[in-house]
Order: sequence, then C-alpha cells, then structure tokens
Amino acid sequence: MKFHDYYSTLGVARNASQDEIKRAYRKLAQKHHPDRNKAEGAEDKFKEITEAYEVLGDAQKRARYDALGSGYRDGDDVGPTPGGFGGGFGGAGAEDFDAGGFSDFFSQFFGGGFGGAGAAGGPRGGAVRGQDVEAEAPVSLSLLVTGGSHTVRLSDGRGGSRALKVNVPAGSTPGRRIRLSGQGQPSPMGGQPGDLYLILSLREEDRDRVEGNNIRQELPITPWEAALGAKVPVTLPDGKKINMSVPAGSQSGRKLRIPGRGFSGGDLLLALMIHTPPAKTAEAREFYQEMRASMPFDPR
Repeated sequence: MKFHDYYSTLGVARNASQDEIKRAYRKLAQKHHPDRNKAEGAEDKFKEITEAYEVLGDAQKRARYDALGSGYRDGDDVGPTPGGFGGGFGGAGAEDFDAGGFSDFFSQFFGGGFGGAGAAGGPRGGAVRGQDVEAEAPVSLSLLVTGGSHTVRLSDGRGGSRALKVNVPAGSTPGRRIRLSGQGQPSPMGGQPGDLYLILSLREEDRDRVEGNNIRQELPITPWEAALGAKVPVTLPDGKKINMSVPAGSQSGRKLRIPGRGFSGGDLLLALMIHTPPAKTAEAREFYQEMRASMPFDPR
C-alpha cells in the first residue's frame, strides 16, 4: 500500500493552519471539479484533492495522519500499524468498508471507523461528511432591509437546477452568509451531506445605491418645490412612507439625510432631482416664455 502525501497534494506545508488548508482545498477543488473542468484526469485529480482534505481538514484525522511520521514520502510503501490509532486497522469492518472511490491508503487508515461500529452494518466512525458549498445569492435591496422568504435557483451540475427557499433576516447586509443544513455536496462515503452557505449580494441594479452602510435614493421634486420649499412624500427602503421637508432654494443633487435608515445604523441619503414639467401645450410654452422674460437666469 502506497503512502499518500496529502500535504503535497494540497500544496501546503505540514505546519499549515486549518484555514490555510481549507483555502488551498477550495482553490484546487474549483479548478479541478468535473463540472467545470472537462480535461482528461481532472476527475481523478479532484478525488485526490478531496481525499487529502477529508483527512487534513479534520483535526482528529490529521493528528492520526501526522502520527505516521514525516519520514514517509509520497509513493513509499506503508503498512498497517499494529494496534495503532485506537485499535484495528485490519479489524472488523475494515475489509467491507465502502471507501466511495477513495484510495486503499485512506480506507486502511481512516475507513475502518476508529471506535465505530463493526461489520454489523451500523454507522461507522469513519463515515465522511459531504463537502460544504458556497453560492452567491443576489437579492434586492428592499429584501435585505425588510427580510422575508426568497427562492434561490442553483445549478445541479448536470445542466439542470434546483430551487431552494431561504429566509432572509431583516436588516441583513451584503456579504451575510446563511447556512442551509444538509444542502451541500452528498457524502462520498455514506455519511451526512455537507451544508450550503448562501452569500447574500445585491442585484446589479441596486449595487450603486449603497455607500458603505448608507443607502442612496433619488427624490424627484418639482421646480417650485425646490425654489419655495415643501414637504414631499418619501417611500423608505422598508416600504414605509414619511413626509420629508425640502428646504427652499434646493438644487438637483443636494442630499438630505435620514439617520438610522441604512444598513447597521447607517443613514438613508436622499438625492434631490428636479423634474421640469414638459412644454406640450401652448399654455405651457407661453408660461415658460414668460418665465424666461421675467426671471433672467443663467445656471452656467
């Protein structure tokens, strides 16, 4: 049986932290996943990467693996250690363990169930949990603010998709992770499936409305409201309506601030936009002509 250098497979040092191992695995898994990489040998490479992470990504399995010693090199022969790791690499259940496509080395040292059930067919301690998966979930700004149910469609990797309902908590911010238990990758070895982590993001049409924790929103007003001042209705991101005071002499682009109506204590910034009535009738054109004559004004 050949020793597998899992550290070399993931391209990390033997003293790498768990976070470094996780990052290395994710990078390699994305590169070699069969759903993305159709090159010859990509699937086998993905299996090697997955096997390495199944061991090094688990603190207990990593400790058992490290106990083999650093003297082995990738490809060296290695045999069962009598009485090693809590008993019985070659004991009950070792031969009939379903390695799920993993190597003999993995099955021998990590598939027999360290203290797990024997050949009776019960769950073994060596059962491997499926990998966690991350996916981006673009949502509207109003949904982040108000919260509510949202349906996410995810590719199943086979040309189809699946729909999942997720509850978005009110007051969520872009980048928030929502965990859906058991919705990740299935276990390659009969264990529990992994989890799905949805990373909330803003839909493209809403992205320019956010400045840090502040939310920007345009407030259309008439020329007379801008010139004379007025109270105008405003619909907030959470759907509530208030009356906002527009100061006399306001110009387009002026920002009015409503404290605490943004993300995480941020503010709502209202950008005033003056809208001029169209001169579609003779009366309207005459009115503008009189305005031009009686109120000479050059904004440039």
